[in-house]
Amino acid sequence: MSAPTPFAPARRRLLVGAAGLAALGGVAAFRAAATSRGLALRTRAGLAFGTTVALTAAGPDPSAIEAALDDGFAAMRAVEAAASLFRADSALARLNRDGSLEAPDPHLLALLRFALALAAETGGAFDPTVQPLWPVWAGAAARGERPGAEALRGALARVGWRRVRVATDRIVLEPGTALTLNALIQGYAADQVMAALRARGIADAFVDTGEFGAAGAHPDGTPWRLGLADPRHPGEVAAVLAPFTGFAATSGDYNMSFSDDRADHHIFDPATGRSPRALSSVTVTAPTGLVADGLSTACMVLGPARGADLVAARPGCAVRFTGKG
Repeated sequence: MSAPTPFAPARRRLLVGAAGLAALGGVAAFRAAATSRGLALRTRAGLAFGTTVALTAAGPDPSAIEAALDDGFAAMRAVEAAASLFRADSALARLNRDGSLEAPDPHLLALLRFALALAAETGGAFDPTVQPLWPVWAGAAARGERPGAEALRGALARVGWRRVRVATDRIVLEPGTALTLNALIQGYAADQVMAALRARGIADAFVDTGEFGAAGAHPDGTPWRLGLADPRHPGEVAAVLAPFTGFAATSGDYNMSFSDDRADHHIFDPATGRSPRALSSVTVTAPTGLVADGLSTACMVLGPARGADLVAARPGCAVRFTGKG
């Protein structure tokens, strides 16, 4: 069984109104807005899931905010320990290595059950077993090539969501199967962090785990806003979601590309082993980060027509497509 190979994702979106403090005149202006409303504000940044993360919370009690941020980062670490491919000791990494896992972590179970349900719903367009395709593409790209048909056929023979057996006490993979939950883990982490903040009584918060969640209001009393990066000019804002509450996730061809024209990238069509060609990015907003994250990846594979139908069937969800350009 091939070892899972993680990648370091680029920042995919520009936040307007929380961690992107430059748009607000810097940290001092951000805190001043909270102080003017009698609130304390704290922002804490770090590294998780191979990228930068940041949690922002406001409220009347600074000690409660600090405790909430502690809990939020602990929640991210717990999700990483369960399902991150960046950690060789994670439960998912051990499952890929050994082919089975006894007494699986509850976070891993939740992620994998959602992944398999979405695979069934999309006819396999979303598939957590595409991991064997990653080393094939990464190796070919390192040689300045694209994978040959034989190499792709070999990897695809090991891909298929029905090759996974999940029970509360055990997960089993068919020989040669390997899993990735990178299409879900950051959205799921946003859910877990937001729940941790709510448990501490935090009403106004912005969560950036690589995907985004917002609750309550911006420290100046206005609704949160989320700026979406232009997929062809990531330093520029293509659109702003305002007001923004709930969760948002973006999948795009620019996060990790194997070719200069971004025709080949890290999102694979499980039917072909190649990247879908219709879209450069998809952003989904949803009541949970897990749903937003999963649907955004599924839509990249399904394309705009079938993707729109998939999202429309989910209450409280919306989608924005950006075509190749």
